[in-house]
Amino acid sequence: MTQITRRNLLNMIGTVAGGTAMYHAMAAMGHAAPSSYTGPPKLDGDPQGTKVLILGAGLAGMTAALEMRAAGYEVEILEFREKAGGRCWTLRSGDEFTGLGEKKQTVDFAEGNYINPGPWRIPHHHYAVLDYCRRLNVPLEVFVQQNFNSYLHRSDAYDGKPQRLREIETDYRGHITELLAKAVDQDKLDELVTPEDREMLLESLRSYGVLDDQNEYVKSLQTSEYRGFDRRPGGGVDGAPIASDPMDPQQIIKSGLWAHLSTHYSLQHQAPMFQPVGGMDGIAKGFEREVGDLITYHAKVVSLQQDDEGVTVTWEDTQGGGQRTSTADWCVCTIPFSILGQIDHNLSGDLATVVDTMYYNGSVKWGLEFKRRFWEQDEHIYGGVSYTDQAISEISYPSTGYHSEGPGVLLGGYTWRGANSFKFNAMSPEDRIKVALDQGAKIHPQYHDEFKTGVTVSWHKVPWVLGCGGVWENRDQYPGAVEIDNRVVCAGEHLSYLPAWQEGAILSSLDAISRLHDKVING
Repeated sequence: MTQITRRNLLNMIGTVAGGTAMYHAMAAMGHAAPSSYTGPPKLDGDPQGTKVLILGAGLAGMTAALEMRAAGYEVEILEFREKAGGRCWTLRSGDEFTGLGEKKQTVDFAEGNYINPGPWRIPHHHYAVLDYCRRLNVPLEVFVQQNFNSYLHRSDAYDGKPQRLREIETDYRGHITELLAKAVDQDKLDELVTPEDREMLLESLRSYGVLDDQNEYVKSLQTSEYRGFDRRPGGGVDGAPIASDPMDPQQIIKSGLWAHLSTHYSLQHQAPMFQPVGGMDGIAKGFEREVGDLITYHAKVVSLQQDDEGVTVTWEDTQGGGQRTSTADWCVCTIPFSILGQIDHNLSGDLATVVDTMYYNGSVKWGLEFKRRFWEQDEHIYGGVSYTDQAISEISYPSTGYHSEGPGVLLGGYTWRGANSFKFNAMSPEDRIKVALDQGAKIHPQYHDEFKTGVTVSWHKVPWVLGCGGVWENRDQYPGAVEIDNRVVCAGEHLSYLPAWQEGAILSSLDAISRLHDKVING
């Protein structure tokens, strides 16, 4: 009998059963795991007044400050911005943002509406973020990632008309499952399936793919229970449901819309997902309530120097206070390498190499406010994400405020890396919004008539980070980059295996301060 490798088996499961089944198989084989967080660090021992200077009041920096002060350290934080949180950032009515080389944008959303330009969702297995939300009393609510009533769209498929996700997913699964069932039924997989398992496999395929007794995926009330009816079940004289016609399998395959189906089943996007009530910066504010008294805002670091005795940081008060100096025994540096590489420093080894060479992903997001929540009122979409092959990539619907009468805000697009991010980065905010409206109208014709106002952020133009997340081209340098370099240790999402996630920032920080504490206590 032909031997099946783990890789072949996982590929087979993923192709036929989808991402969820593949993930569970990977977890069983030890290839996938949730966050490594098991609780706050145990920083035992007395640091005897040792001072730590923390550069950056993002989540990594504030996590370090919270835990190190609790362990008895003297802590000082320097933050370039006027507020804490870093990329954990929310824009609301009255907020202003000016990207590099751009005109100032003033947010004009209705009261209570907002957009998260950076992190916008929290996976259920990001245990560190969730635990700090609990400890800091940050209320959470469900973020709707997958909505079967949302759309999949390609300009060259189905005459450019968006298709409901549930129809594509159900029909694709049904047709693929039918092919596999026929192969099993015709003894095409005898080398892979034992006679004892054959009937059980066929039964499972009939259940999973909604196949009939002949192992076919066909129009029926049963398949319509999954893909939707031509006429939904009702009451009275015309209450009987009418089954809908499945899409042609060749057309589905040629459409390419199936490419988006696995997104919702990847480990980082599996339901349930969460968001802080009222905006992602609720997490930043929770930390700030605890360590805000340690933060000096408007502090632009211009030099980071260390010797065997300690650390000296020179910084400018951007509100006109001139140049100043802070010293400490040790430093936890959470400044993004895209910025740190432009600062005078005497870091060494792999750390210095990575600081000076790491590049950052580009990303663009739009917050578009509309006069009414037409996606709910006209199309019955409550939360979730629609995907398109156009440059905006996707549209995400708010997971809160359902049935509100007033204006609503959509995430009107989200590019991640690649040519589209560079394309939009080269545009003015006004032009970016115009393109987002034109492309969004291909999915929702109401866009232009209902549009009220908008804001857009290109992360390569955000002055305090110049990108949305660090990119590793050579992970061989990773061990050296996370090591304590004399008196300095660096931390942040860029020094984790969860880049661009808040979980990565917190886990990196906890690891860094645990090793630093051990060095302080034990030498």
